Amino acid sequence: MAESIVPPAVSSPIGSAISPLTPLPLRAVLPWAVFVGTLMLVLLYFVGAEQGATSVFSGAGVHEWVHDGRHLLGFPCH
Repeated sequence: MAESIVPPAVSSPIGSAISPLTPLPLRAVLPWAVFVGTLMLVLLYFVGAEQGATSVFSGAGVHEWVHDGRHLLGFPCH
């Protein structure tokens, strides 16, 4: 008679010792949130308004770099 080979039970590396997640303090998140928000506003300006009378840089260099993104986001440019 053939013996059946049963593999031993494999225990999970996490097991039952799952520690609860601790929330991040607002002091740690707030500077990054302000940085990302400011960066998003600057990018939105360059894509949406860097042209014509509100232009910060002269010429059409910035406009050409963000031209396709401008159309993708629905901003008119010409």
